[in-house]
Amino acid sequence: MSFAHARVVALSGGVGGARLLYGLSRVLAPERLACVVNTGDDLVHWGLHVSPDVDTVLYTLGDVGDEARGWGLAGETFRALAMMRRYGGDDWFALGDGDLATHLVRTEALGRGESLTRVTARLARGLGIGARILPMADAPCRTMIATDEGALPFQRWFVARRAEPRVRGVSFEGDAPATPEVLAALAEADLVVIGPSNPYVSIDPILTRPGVREALAGKLVVAVSPIVGGKAVKGPLATMIPDLVGLAPGPDAIVRHYAGLLGGIVVEHGDEGEVTGCAVHAARTVMGDRDGSVRLAREVLAFAETLA
Repeated sequence: MSFAHARVVALSGGVGGARLLYGLSRVLAPERLACVVNTGDDLVHWGLHVSPDVDTVLYTLGDVGDEARGWGLAGETFRALAMMRRYGGDDWFALGDGDLATHLVRTEALGRGESLTRVTARLARGLGIGARILPMADAPCRTMIATDEGALPFQRWFVARRAEPRVRGVSFEGDAPATPEVLAALAEADLVVIGPSNPYVSIDPILTRPGVREALAGKLVVAVSPIVGGKAVKGPLATMIPDLVGLAPGPDAIVRHYAGLLGGIVVEHGDEGEVTGCAVHAARTVMGDRDGSVRLAREVLAFAETLA
């Protein structure tokens, strides 16, 4: 089978995951790609339901995102945030002016009983996105970070505290099931791609939803390593790995974390010698621009073909 014509499901969270999704969305026909996105980072801020990982995927695939930052809208302004500061309001989580429209539409829809899946599909249509963007769950599931200072919701730890408190554990509040749409997409998939996302806080929230691991049984699963030369491309993963499991940060730690799931992993050139117990392909995994995202997506699909 040529995976250019396969049914592909990609699991995503964070900037790296969204950038790989961009490449896949440009290589695959829209009906061939389903993007399952972490919602463990979701929060209510200023009375609005914010879905950071979902929004990063929406803005990236809709070609309206800030490519340099990796999150938020291109050309964003922050006048509302500035006024909130003048009023002495809560300003630790920076919502942009254009970004507010996304959260207002979502919050209004959820308030009248619309599911997160349904409103996400509407937002995707508004941005001209053809691929399916599927929140992992419609009910709340909050990622909690255990630290030396106590348990913190992910965004409080990551944004407000800049990931400074040492991580002692990661857990998830709420036993929200995967949505029927997610389970149906996985059942139909010829290939499942795990993006270069933090496995503990971006992918594990998806994998721990009831029914997801069972749906992955027998599927070809290929991951892209989020570690390059012992460092995380973005975020705190390089310190989380030794803190949580006592291993050096590297692609072998990623393979061990996904034990029993992977048919193969794509790693940065020079890191392939660190991988044991899994098929490996070396590539340029750092996606500096949109062309880099498309290039890596093609390599991932070509590697998958060799494993099928």
